[in-house]
Amino acid sequence: MSFQAYLDNIEAKTGVTPREFIVRATERGFGPETKAAPILAWLKDEYGLGRGHGMALVHVITKGERIDAKHVGTDGSHRDAVDTLWLDGAASNPHPG
Repeated sequence: MSFQAYLDNIEAKTGVTPREFIVRATERGFGPETKAAPILAWLKDEYGLGRGHGMALVHVITKGERIDAKHVGTDGSHRDAVDTLWLDGAASNPHPG
């Protein structure tokens, strides 16, 4: 599953876009220096997200929308079409799929 697919699945499950998760995380005091464990605990407790989906959000909360180029345009299972994740909702993604 691509990184973007993880984010799209999270939105489908929770009704919350990745950008909205970043805002909510910031309101809770989470940011680039925050370790994964407290973010994962929050996501599990409030949204029922498991570790895999939680780690996708940890990335965007702590590192932003860019992903490593090694995952772009490859034919592995975790490939993405572009190196910038779409955080504003799956329905408006200019690079769906």
